[in-house]
Amino acid sequence: MADRGVFRRKPIDQIETVDTGGLQKTLGLWQLTAIGIGGIIGAGIFSLAGSVANKTAGPAVLISFLVAGIASAAAAFSYAEFAGLIPRAGSAYTYGYAVLGELVGWFIGWDLLLEYTAIVAVVAIGISGYFNDLLSFLHVELPLWMSGAPGTEPEGVPSGSYKVDLFAVVLCLLIAFVLNLGMRSAARFETVLVYLKIALVLLVIVVGAFHVRTGNWSDFFPYGISGAFTGAATVFFAVFGYDAMSTAAEESRESQRHMPKAILYSLGISMVLYVLACLVLTGMVNYRDIDPESAFSSAFASVGLKALGAVIAVGAILGILTVLFTFLLGATRVGYSMSRDGLLPKWFSGTHPTRHVPARMTWVLGVAAAVIAGLLPIGEAAELTNIGILLAFVVVCVAVIVLRYRRPDLPRTFRTPGMPVVPAIGVVFSIWLITFLKPETWLRFVIWFVIGMVIYFTYSRRHSVLGRDERHSGDPR
Repeated sequence: MADRGVFRRKPIDQIETVDTGGLQKTLGLWQLTAIGIGGIIGAGIFSLAGSVANKTAGPAVLISFLVAGIASAAAAFSYAEFAGLIPRAGSAYTYGYAVLGELVGWFIGWDLLLEYTAIVAVVAIGISGYFNDLLSFLHVELPLWMSGAPGTEPEGVPSGSYKVDLFAVVLCLLIAFVLNLGMRSAARFETVLVYLKIALVLLVIVVGAFHVRTGNWSDFFPYGISGAFTGAATVFFAVFGYDAMSTAAEESRESQRHMPKAILYSLGISMVLYVLACLVLTGMVNYRDIDPESAFSSAFASVGLKALGAVIAVGAILGILTVLFTFLLGATRVGYSMSRDGLLPKWFSGTHPTRHVPARMTWVLGVAAAVIAGLLPIGEAAELTNIGILLAFVVVCVAVIVLRYRRPDLPRTFRTPGMPVVPAIGVVFSIWLITFLKPETWLRFVIWFVIGMVIYFTYSRRHSVLGRDERHSGDPR
């Protein structure tokens, strides 16, 4: 029997038998893994690694990524156990709903809608910046009105001259269009880009290895051990993405077998590439001389390989596109699941009759991301991200502990090792990282939370499918 009121829970035993609402099972193990890698590897290698090495950790950026990877793995193990146990769309929202109750599920789902959508917008703005730089290199200048959001005017240009970041808007709508082609076609698009990205990173590693000077590693901790740990707090946001991929559980052909593997494979492969890339970067160039904005492009240019640097710049743009895909996929599946459960209007969970994707939710969130990307500077858009994902990690890690002791009899295709220590590490590290967030991030989070609570108590609680079933069965609310 599900709990009553705001703490009522989805009966886990019945979740597998619920109608999926039209989503089509098309994804195999390696397509899921590619989606996970697509969400993890992006700005982390192409810009964040260089920035942290130059300003925060030096060559110990390698340690920063390892620490962040270990912390992320603690959460990844918890996600993997749930993915094998509850093969349903929604990821952290669904897990929280099933174990900790409806209000917790709503809270995480509502927050992830904003976080994932904002990440799509931030990445689109970042790619737009690369695109504008590339056009400048080709001596092409876009009209001011389409070159950036209001408030991003360069020095000497009157305030208000920029009206919209048109390229970022187009990117968000393009990814929404690709997702609406159907999961089979969209996954092929994502997989091709991920293969190109991995090939590019391997090219960087192999070619760069011939230009490594071990003397650049001699001062390995120039900012001290604390610099490496501070760097870990920064690069942590480059080592998740599997959480968004796990929202596609219902579209996996053998979700209970494949999803846990895909989560761990995507994080493991990404971490190996991150570590090798960091070694090459800090070995090629002294950490003081690394360009924080375009680390690898400038590093190869410094050793006389300007053409390869240009290839890396173009490849970085294509590679980061996969992040847009993974997180918009995550946002749409969370919203779809909330709508199907009655916590959002049913209209949003409508699926395309032949492509079997939540087309309405995809376009709604794609347009929302486009508006954020077109009208907000990247700094303000970035302040909408991070806290919700960290809270989702806390909820999933707590929930896996609670469920292991509450229902040890449930059949699990993957079991989190080191229970309860490993998920507890995920909780502690996530809370620690939350303390690093800016006051502006907390303010926006509180505003979004209050809006969410108003919607829940005025609409969602009364229209919840679980609540309706309780009333029909004669249970008091």
